[in-house]
Amino acid sequence: MSHEYVSNTARIWKVFGILSVVTIIEVFLGIYKPDALHLSYFLGLSLLNWIFYALTIFKAYFIVWAFMHMEGEESSLRWAVVLPVIFLVLYLLFILLTEGHYIYGVFKDSTIKWNF
Repeated sequence: MSHEYVSNTARIWKVFGILSVVTIIEVFLGIYKPDALHLSYFLGLSLLNWIFYALTIFKAYFIVWAFMHMEGEESSLRWAVVLPVIFLVLYLLFILLTEGHYIYGVFKDSTIKWNF
């Protein structure tokens, strides 16, 4: 049985380029914090933070897609891997925002002072 060698150099550079562009966008937004995004809120969180969450999830999904070779798998296996992660990330985000809001309310409305 003979296998023909196929170079993946172009694919590796494409993945590197996409991940680099997304990372550069994240760094740029993190350094400059445009007021239109930083001071606008949606569901209690600034639009800039929502953009960071979306870009981070995109990068994580793309890394799994490219480096774990999920693009060549059956659709059911891809969904079996991706859906639990999406659910857990959204659940963690919900818990962090809920608890953070509660703690903020405790420190804001009580006699307990901010000591950190």
